[in-house]
Amino acid sequence: MISPVFRGMSIATAAACLCAMTAAAEPEIDRSVLPIAAPPVQSFDALDARNVEAPPLFRVSAPENAPNVVIVLVDDLGFAGTSAFGGPVPTPEFDALAAEGVAFTNFHTTSVCSPTRAALKSGRNHHVNNMAGVTESATSFPGDTGMIPDTVAPLAEILRLNGYSTAAFGKWHETAAWEVSVAGPHDRWPTRQGFDKFYGFIGGQTNQWAPSIYDGVSPVTLPADPDYHFLPDMTDKAVDWIKFQKALTPDKPFFVYFAPGATHAPHHVPQDLSAQWKGRFDQGWDTLREEILSRQVATGIAPEGTVLPPKPEAIPDWDSLSEDEKTLFTRQVEVFAAFIEMTDREIGRVIDAVEETGQLDNTLIFFVFGDNGTSAEGGRNGLFNEMTYFNGAELSVQDMLEYHDVWGGPETFNHMAAGWAVAFDTPYKWVKQVGSDFGGTKVGMAVHWPEGFAARGELRDQFTHVIDVVPTVLEAIGLPEPRMVNGVPQVPIQGTSMIYAFDDADVPERHTTQYFEMFANRAIYRDGWLARTIHKAPWEAKPRAALTDDAWELFDTKSDFSLSQDLSEAHPEKLAELKTIFMIEAGRNHVLPIDDRVLERMNPAIAGRPDLMAGRTSLTLAEGMTGMTENVFLNVKNRSKTITASVEVPADGGHGTIIAQAGRFGGWSLYVKDGVPAYTYNFLGLTTYTVAATDPLPGGTHEIRFEFDYDGGGLGKGGDATLIVNGETVATGRIERTQPMIFSAEETADVGIDLATPVVEEIGAEEVSRFTGTVESVTVDIR
Repeated sequence: MISPVFRGMSIATAAACLCAMTAAAEPEIDRSVLPIAAPPVQSFDALDARNVEAPPLFRVSAPENAPNVVIVLVDDLGFAGTSAFGGPVPTPEFDALAAEGVAFTNFHTTSVCSPTRAALKSGRNHHVNNMAGVTESATSFPGDTGMIPDTVAPLAEILRLNGYSTAAFGKWHETAAWEVSVAGPHDRWPTRQGFDKFYGFIGGQTNQWAPSIYDGVSPVTLPADPDYHFLPDMTDKAVDWIKFQKALTPDKPFFVYFAPGATHAPHHVPQDLSAQWKGRFDQGWDTLREEILSRQVATGIAPEGTVLPPKPEAIPDWDSLSEDEKTLFTRQVEVFAAFIEMTDREIGRVIDAVEETGQLDNTLIFFVFGDNGTSAEGGRNGLFNEMTYFNGAELSVQDMLEYHDVWGGPETFNHMAAGWAVAFDTPYKWVKQVGSDFGGTKVGMAVHWPEGFAARGELRDQFTHVIDVVPTVLEAIGLPEPRMVNGVPQVPIQGTSMIYAFDDADVPERHTTQYFEMFANRAIYRDGWLARTIHKAPWEAKPRAALTDDAWELFDTKSDFSLSQDLSEAHPEKLAELKTIFMIEAGRNHVLPIDDRVLERMNPAIAGRPDLMAGRTSLTLAEGMTGMTENVFLNVKNRSKTITASVEVPADGGHGTIIAQAGRFGGWSLYVKDGVPAYTYNFLGLTTYTVAATDPLPGGTHEIRFEFDYDGGGLGKGGDATLIVNGETVATGRIERTQPMIFSAEETADVGIDLATPVVEEIGAEEVSRFTGTVESVTVDIR
């Protein structure tokens, strides 16, 4: 029977109406539950496919005209890191984007890398991401496990499941330390956190000349290029990916996360670049601070009348320094300036690649010039090798001057004096790690999106935070906040979209409350007021007071841009109110309990986090097992050890690495040199201790055993060394000093090769160090 609705219509017209009604009745795609559910599968009873029209293939596409998204995140560079924000180093790429978009002058981070990155990519506070501090210091307390939970799906996964291509390049530092191995799990590696493509390094820093990098989850073999540098390499990969993606799918939007390891230490740059900065910082850090503030006021970055607060007491006046100190310290900052310049230039190449696709105007770019304030972790004098600081063996100024001419080159793992960090955080007093001061949290940030807003070259002073980036991107694209991702209910996004301020400089800020906590430095921002306490400076070995006894300060940030006037005595009731609000926010965000230990937390047993080697005293490996960081290898420090290797050597006795841990700036290696077995302990790149046989090995199978009997009596002591071949002692010797805390933040233990930099210069690294025989097995025992 024909429905009355269709009487008088042709069959074709009726069918068309029926289709239209059916389509209108179909619900809209629900993008709040990801992955987007496919429609029910249609069933057919026809035998021959030629007699039936196939239904449309279900495919997920991004919303119409969705912009590409690029987030650039520079490392360890504070508020005065760009020339647009008054800094001394020209940053034409950042400045150009700011001139064609809007610059936010009140944009904040968490004050340290891992927490900032997790918060930036999830839109939730860092403790909600279980990232109270860096992954290497995680504990077992909620909020501090270092394990990003499935309840805070990152932006990359949200966009990927909404039809975007996604790629990340550079630094990651969001994977739990014990998960960085071939054993995984890889859930918190980039390619399981929403990125189709990853090319970069997993940890917190890397040697730019000889990085430990991955393509996805596969280690990358470095090219045999003496001029290789990671920064242009990662840029090449990003540029190639952008062009390739648009060549194949020009209508499919992309999300690129470009996070250079620059300008985190080591500050590695070609010598010809750093040479161009010679003499340009001879005025010293005190005058530099004044120069920067003057430029900031002149351009409106800081308001008229901004007062420069005094430096921390630990930072000496420039005029009090010796000539040797001035010579060394200016060289350090010349290299740092060149690193900033190089970083800005490489970022410009990425922006140029987007422009070459013809889609720059519809690309939403966040240019965040720092994941925290500038790092003062170089201490008073700076460092030739950053590992000397962690092992309590810092060099004198006179000793470091020996590296003056190669500073920033492959021979150094360098950092600069803390006085320069304070200068690059002008107009603030404090630095990276100090989450309770804007010098630790505030960075330069610009947004560029020509098709998205009309403002050009304007400043915005509304309070904003890294957790505001995700909701801004979602609103720009027209996507809802997902309530379910991969079957897991989501914690609500905590950030506030910044779009309301893109075209309105005077609109009241909407992100009105924000807590800060890092290494027990804590603060609360509320409607322009800031209450804070400085619990510990980065260079201080111990907290200034017990957590319950910390002294709190109060600032009105609307009238005191640089936090120079403490109002706690004038407004004790406001301070008490804000301290209460801090505790409420801390409770909501898993900040409590606060753990103010630092170095102790580097030990998994003390911190309470998982350790792959927990309870083990023996590890047996074989050739090809490489890339093992200290977090997944037996801890051989401060104890006796035995290394037993079964090797097959060629007729000439063989050559190369049997097993090595770390590299040029500290580590050890059991190897064969021109047929002669030997063991070398490299103490922080300063001294080597070698125990070597005198006779070469004949061809065939041999057991090579090295025994180290630790003296005991504390950390970092020496011991007696014995080298044994086929049961016979062939050499003995002394190793007078050992590294008590760490060999390297990124170099690895490797069997049959020494990756990245060499422990033993004569053996070399990468392919030249590969053992020419066969390592059948090697066992490391500790006792």
